Amino acid sequence: MAGGVREVLTLQLGHFAGFVGAHWWNQQDAALGRATDAKEPPGELWPDVLYRTGRTLHGQETYTPRLILMDLKGSLSSLKEEGGLYSDKQLDAAVAWQGKLTTHKEELYPKNPYLQDLPSAEGVLSSDGVWRVKSIPNGKGPLPHTIATSNPPIPTEGSIRVWSDFLRVHLHPRSICMIQKYNHDGEAGRLEAFGQGESVLKEPRYLEELEDRLHFYVEECDFLQGFQILCDLHDGFSGVGAKAAELLQDEYSGRGIITWGLLPGPYNLGEPPKNIYRLLNTAFGLVHLTAHSSLVCPLSLSGSLGLRPEPPVKFPHLHYDATLPYHCSAILATALDTVTVPYRLRSSPVSMVHLADMLSFSGKKVVTAGATIPFPLVPGQSLPDTLVQLGGATPWTPLSACGDPSGTRCFAQSVVLRGIDRACHTSQLSPGTPLPSPLHACTTGEEVLAQYLQQQQPRVMSSSHLLLTPCMVVPPYPHLFSSSFSQHRVVLNGPPKGSVESIPVFGALCSSSSLHRTLGALAKELTKLDLRRWASFLGAGVEQDDVEELLQELRSLAQCYQDSDGLRD
Repeated sequence: MAGGVREVLTLQLGHFAGFVGAHWWNQQDAALGRATDAKEPPGELWPDVLYRTGRTLHGQETYTPRLILMDLKGSLSSLKEEGGLYSDKQLDAAVAWQGKLTTHKEELYPKNPYLQDLPSAEGVLSSDGVWRVKSIPNGKGPLPHTIATSNPPIPTEGSIRVWSDFLRVHLHPRSICMIQKYNHDGEAGRLEAFGQGESVLKEPRYLEELEDRLHFYVEECDFLQGFQILCDLHDGFSGVGAKAAELLQDEYSGRGIITWGLLPGPYNLGEPPKNIYRLLNTAFGLVHLTAHSSLVCPLSLSGSLGLRPEPPVKFPHLHYDATLPYHCSAILATALDTVTVPYRLRSSPVSMVHLADMLSFSGKKVVTAGATIPFPLVPGQSLPDTLVQLGGATPWTPLSACGDPSGTRCFAQSVVLRGIDRACHTSQLSPGTPLPSPLHACTTGEEVLAQYLQQQQPRVMSSSHLLLTPCMVVPPYPHLFSSSFSQHRVVLNGPPKGSVESIPVFGALCSSSSLHRTLGALAKELTKLDLRRWASFLGAGVEQDDVEELLQELRSLAQCYQDSDGLRD
């Protein structure tokens, strides 16, 4: 099906995954608003990869994420589990009952003030505050009809309790799947252990519900390229994710399965049980997800996957609170929006399977991620100027909790640079001016980027993409941009003296020898644990033999990343 859309179905498993997913979908929705602007050229990214068209009971077309999300009881706040887009329960009841109808409704949670302007009628509201009845920017129909606009403020950190407090995208009724047997809040009835998560999808109730939703979305796809899984690693959802990946591998053989293992910010040393569970869940999750996925990438702003706390990573131009999921998830969503570009392109896309094959040769199915947020281009500079100024150091901040990447080797990488104006792609020097570097002799931006990567990593298999499309950071994206922007005059896109709307981002996925150290360290920490003290974890469905097998698999996985050339790892 050459030239056709290659659909992706997203699974979003866990509460922190919900935070990352809420920012992710808000950013996709903001990009939809940008794509429908008549002054903009056709988008480089194809929204149909992630979105599906539908029709309401009243015949209005809709455009909603191709998404299945699972979370625990109490995590939805004022968001309806069934949504309000395709059905009207009161209208249905009125049709069935011809007598007088009285409705008594109690709202358990007040809607977040930021979402008060979000209509509940049929249609789609994009993050630019425009309510669209037909938001289908793919040439299939007329431009969206705007009936309301708003300019919502950025929510305060204190107003965000759960991810649904700032999700500004309408979901299909088949998107939300709640696990009622566990609680989001409180100390009792928590989904804490890998074994508990595995057992959830062994229950017919939840397994059949997931299978039914998968079949619904998959059967309407013309060319499904695969699944992307956003999955919490630190709690019992690591087990849910492992079983979901196993199900996808069994039922949809040959499709790509790319898993993003998500971990919130630094943890509290004063909570040993939670930290031990975090370590065990992360180790079990990584090993089992790797067994059933095409590619696995841990994503975290923490400096380490293990028990020893490391400071959160720093970005030169961002000021964020690593203890706030609202902040951490926004940064990770921005990186995710960039590194997933290859399989979302409108022209010359790289399939999920191809991307995974390129990065995961010789058993290296775990990769690391990194990003420069925002890319530090300043007015008057060209892309060659900026890349030369970055020097020989790794240009992006590591986002996989694998420590400092210096001194490690990259075996293969997929790199995306987005949001750079075409006029800045090549050198602006006058003819006859001595060239500061070979990059200044390149005739296209793609050539500049490819040659830069070749200089940085001469022996590395690299795939690169250069996009004009920036990353959208309109509200409810938090205001993380530091005052250093004005000092360094970094190019940002937004109204004069207004809030930032979009930014350039440099992101990469890398198969790195740093994983030899990281995965090996995880195995060493597990061998030091006296599991008799953590009988509750074993009692949740994991046996001592499972732990021994886990250690062997972790060591084998770590060995895949041994640097055979003798470089430090």
